[in-house]
Amino acid sequence: MSTNTIFLGKGDGPIELQARYANRHGLIAGATGSGKTVTLQVLAEGFSRLGVPVFMADVKGDLSGIAQPGTADPKLQQRANEIGLANYGSETFPVTFWDVFGQQGHPVRATLSDMGPVLLSRMLQLTDTQEGVLNIAFKVADDQGWLLLDFKDLRAMMSYLADNAATLKTEYGNISGSTVGTIQRNLLVLEQQGAEKFFGEPALQLSDLMRTDAGGRGMINVLAADQLMQFPKLYTTFLLWLLSELFEELPEVGDLEKPRLVFFFDEAHLLFSDAPKALMEKVEQVVRLIRSKGIGIYFISQNPLDIPETILGQLGNRVQHVLRAFTPRDQKAVRTAADTFRPNPKLNTAEVITALGIGEALVSLLDDSGVPTPVQRVKIRPPGSRLGPLTKEERQTLIGKSSVGSYYSQIIDRESAYEKIRGRAAPKSAPPVSSNREDSSWNPFPSGSNTPAPRSKGAGRQPQTLMETMTKTMVRSVSSSIGSAIGRKIVRGILGSILKG
Repeated sequence: MSTNTIFLGKGDGPIELQARYANRHGLIAGATGSGKTVTLQVLAEGFSRLGVPVFMADVKGDLSGIAQPGTADPKLQQRANEIGLANYGSETFPVTFWDVFGQQGHPVRATLSDMGPVLLSRMLQLTDTQEGVLNIAFKVADDQGWLLLDFKDLRAMMSYLADNAATLKTEYGNISGSTVGTIQRNLLVLEQQGAEKFFGEPALQLSDLMRTDAGGRGMINVLAADQLMQFPKLYTTFLLWLLSELFEELPEVGDLEKPRLVFFFDEAHLLFSDAPKALMEKVEQVVRLIRSKGIGIYFISQNPLDIPETILGQLGNRVQHVLRAFTPRDQKAVRTAADTFRPNPKLNTAEVITALGIGEALVSLLDDSGVPTPVQRVKIRPPGSRLGPLTKEERQTLIGKSSVGSYYSQIIDRESAYEKIRGRAAPKSAPPVSSNREDSSWNPFPSGSNTPAPRSKGAGRQPQTLMETMTKTMVRSVSSSIGSAIGRKIVRGILGSILKG
């Protein structure tokens, strides 16, 4: 096995994912209970060994075990022996836990300015007219120099629009009181779902997702998504926002020996379900272009039909677990999955898909030349870490030891639109706690790596300045005023007017 590959399992011979082609994206598909989670865990472990950070959503709550060594299991050892996996044993991997709701991991926050009016409109499921008023709110805030950071800022802005509609009409257009009322009600619904915890400071720093530990292993970032999945629109909007941040902030690097970050998008059907054609075109464009930023995206879904053909065609690395063929749609999915593989004369792919056992998959990966290999029936290797979730006590212990925990645990409430509109100063908040950034896990990127360093002053980090936040707001809300940077053009495409409800 090569030192720059991930051993996935054994077919006719060893099956290895080439790290230099891992940014060509991938698909893990299969029915419930077919072994997708184990495959995801095996890939995450492999990337971590290579020093590649990983971000993945833990939808079912059973991926947290990757933070603890596996236990001796005769069945796993037998599988390791069958596939020729030498020196198989228990391993521990560096893990950082995140949670939008701040309960099972470090809080994940973004400011309203980071999210932007159009993506927020998608989350709120606003109509075109309502989205237009929300855009006015952001534009007025920009013009007045008011920061939009959290829910109370936006509520205050909406009230300001309603109270000053007659004055603002000439410059910004009509602002209906009923429209403002509808937006306020939708904000209330979103707030009751817990989304208000997502908006605020300190905002998530991308550098905290792209770390290695002292031994050089890539950090595995696990997002607790079992509760988040109860609100599919919030889940998909959050992941779209994170992808857009990566696309916007990371510089072009072309093809590297290994990716900067691998992003696993679980329950991918939620992203594509009932999405308009224009959105699919923009997501296709981003999937194609983000690989030049050194980012690999792997979609996980039960059915390959959940992924549009234009996206499916860009996923060079495929792992297909068993599919059931009980209905005409199931049978079509089997044919579709079979047709997307490079044929193997030794296999009837369509028949094998329905006969795969647990822990088996049809696999086609990019070879040394970047060409898909003929499909093979593969026994997936066992993971080295624990199969199954951590206990609450184990999770809390790891969260408490995290080097970034002290920074994200403290809410920052700066003077922003709410205080400006209400005419009173914001209560002083304690300065951000200085995290220990002197160890090797804080900034793994060597000088000249083209990876953005964390925004910092000394050992700690400060929230964005007024100018930084206003600039970021305008990037997302006033597309005509943006420069020609290709990253922001594409981000505007994703988060532009085609992303509605």
